[in-house]
Amino acid sequence: MDQYPIAASSLEKYYHINGKQFERQYKEHLSGYTDWEEKDHADKWLIFPENIGPRMSIDETSMSNGEVYTILSNKDAHCRDGAIAAIVYGTKVDDVYNALKLIPEEIRLRVEEVTLDLSSSMRLICSLSFPQAVKVIDRFHVQKLALEALQDIRIRHRWDAIDADNESRMMAKATGKDYIPDTYHNGDTRKQLLARSRHLLFKSPEKWSKSQKTRAAILFEEYPDIKEAYSLVHRLRMIYAHTKTKGGALPKLALWYNDVQKTNFKEFKTVAETIQTHYSNILNFFNNRSTNASAESLNSKIKAFRMQLRGVSDVKYFLFRLTKIYA
Repeated sequence: MDQYPIAASSLEKYYHINGKQFERQYKEHLSGYTDWEEKDHADKWLIFPENIGPRMSIDETSMSNGEVYTILSNKDAHCRDGAIAAIVYGTKVDDVYNALKLIPEEIRLRVEEVTLDLSSSMRLICSLSFPQAVKVIDRFHVQKLALEALQDIRIRHRWDAIDADNESRMMAKATGKDYIPDTYHNGDTRKQLLARSRHLLFKSPEKWSKSQKTRAAILFEEYPDIKEAYSLVHRLRMIYAHTKTKGGALPKLALWYNDVQKTNFKEFKTVAETIQTHYSNILNFFNNRSTNASAESLNSKIKAFRMQLRGVSDVKYFLFRLTKIYA
């Protein structure tokens, strides 16, 4: 029924009509918004019990001006009609749970699995709302945490390199000499090496280009701690990629945890403690290898829809349009 809106300026240019007036007429008379039964509470909660299925995802997204909403979605709808099962303002456990309680209990008990991120509030919401469901922490959120720890180490070295470069420049200026920074055999200065290594650290070695392989070899020779941290990230990635069962994953994660504890990496010890805290829900990934990718995809579509509207001036109307497409 509902498609992405045509911008007012485009309407005026191609059809010689008042675009803003057309949008207003559509909203007030053609869309059905004025008779929408959920309009009074739409900016607080919306539920669609008919879209509840055995495999669900829960995530948060920003609708407008940084205001966050919790979205429950059906994985099997594949981000099409029937995907959105609930939209609730905020992420507070009581608010979201009270809204989801409006869905009949017999329907909520049908949910077998819910994928989510590392948020404690989301985990509690799932436990209260879907007591029969297995909670699965998305693998990409765990890997992202480890990647951020690795990038923190790189960034710390980069700041040191910037400070050293500034000091060398000032010394050269004080002595009246031209400052020429040292470069490696690939042409990078130390600052450039650390800055340009950002993207290669996100990849597995087999995906590096020729220049990235050269840069990585220099980086790891100059900074053994970055090499060690990268090895930890890659090992975690391989556990997810090649392990097929929970029984096989548990000892590998335990060994990874022990190896992290032997390092001096504060950042990775935080990651390891987080994994230990949530290990049961993390291991549930290996049951069906379920991820929160569908929720992330839905978030991307919501952002694209918001861009089509050039922002959200009326949240209730935006939610009306959104649910007409995805609920």
